Amino acid sequence: MSEPAATPGRINLGIVSIVCFNFASYVCNGLPLAVLPGYVLSDLDLGPVFAGLVIGVQYMATLLSRPLGGQLADRWGSKRVVLYGLGGLVLSGVLTSIAIFLHAHLWLGTGLLLAGRVVLGVSSALVSTPCCTWAIGLYGTQNTARVMSWNGIAAYGGTALGAPLGVLVRDGTHLIGIGLCTALLGFAALLFASTRPAATIVSGVRQPFRHVFLAVMPNGVAMACSSVGFGSLTAFIALYFNSLGWDNAAYCLSSFGVAFIVARLVSPNLLPRFGGYRVVAACMLVQSLGLLLIWQAPSPELVMLGAGLTGIGVSWVYPGLGVETLERTPPANRGAALSALSLFFDLAVGLAGPLMGLIASGWGYAEVFLVSGLLGIAGFLLVMQLRRTVHRSSA
Repeated sequence: MSEPAATPGRINLGIVSIVCFNFASYVCNGLPLAVLPGYVLSDLDLGPVFAGLVIGVQYMATLLSRPLGGQLADRWGSKRVVLYGLGGLVLSGVLTSIAIFLHAHLWLGTGLLLAGRVVLGVSSALVSTPCCTWAIGLYGTQNTARVMSWNGIAAYGGTALGAPLGVLVRDGTHLIGIGLCTALLGFAALLFASTRPAATIVSGVRQPFRHVFLAVMPNGVAMACSSVGFGSLTAFIALYFNSLGWDNAAYCLSSFGVAFIVARLVSPNLLPRFGGYRVVAACMLVQSLGLLLIWQAPSPELVMLGAGLTGIGVSWVYPGLGVETLERTPPANRGAALSALSLFFDLAVGLAGPLMGLIASGWGYAEVFLVSGLLGIAGFLLVMQLRRTVHRSSA
């Protein structure tokens, strides 16, 4: 049963107590981002395409698991699915530690490393969207924007913390500590999640996922145009810095995450005031500006500024598109709809690794951010068209 009406502060606290599991998941996602590409290039002596693949395969696994995660959350309840996902974090950490330990056996260690990344990707799908539907089920659809905002803060805050934390762990315990930290954090989150109340499973007709997917597709394509920038930043910023002889690439991810969180916190009423599509369009322009600044920046400080602008731009894209999506989705299919929207995020981020790796191999790492910025501009044009279409249909 949904919890009774409460003050905004108590609602926020309750929402945070659910989305903190997504925070734990994204800390685990962020731990290897600044160190794993260099490990693949230097220790394993593999190329930039494979380095991009090691990062991108996690997102591809999440992509393929999204439909299952959303549908299971609708049918079994979100809490149960989140518990499975947190258990997957533990398994992923164990596999990663074993892979690093066996790095001298190249293909065995590489296979286990990829297996750990796949398990981490599946776990992310079972935690991220179900956390949203879990909190919405407890605190009501009137708090959808608030839930999605806090869930995004948890996600990108976890990434921002995880990246520099991964560097510290590597420096203090070698790379094997990355896997151990992942397993321990997943286990702690699993214990806490088991104490939280479950939300009521919403009754109603469950539409086939393909129908939900097609209904969400226009918003999803816009989501993908934005998400390529995030995928490029996470997969290639460390290699971009290395190619220029610069240090502290991890702080670009921190700049992105901090800017993202600040943008969310200082403008909590942005969506109710201006509407989802209008906010998303403005954000895509800011994001594109940040990525183009990274492309042309002559110093690491300006790259960090560009990463911060990218974080501000990304901040309200998913909540804005999510609110627009859920307004046109039956309640019994909320999990499937959000999973379908997230599929486009995963597809864009997953493909950004290998495809942008090809661009980096042919033209250089800077051009990765040029292409990402141009895709952001394409997303802006699409969102403006979607806004006009909705406006005409409601007139």
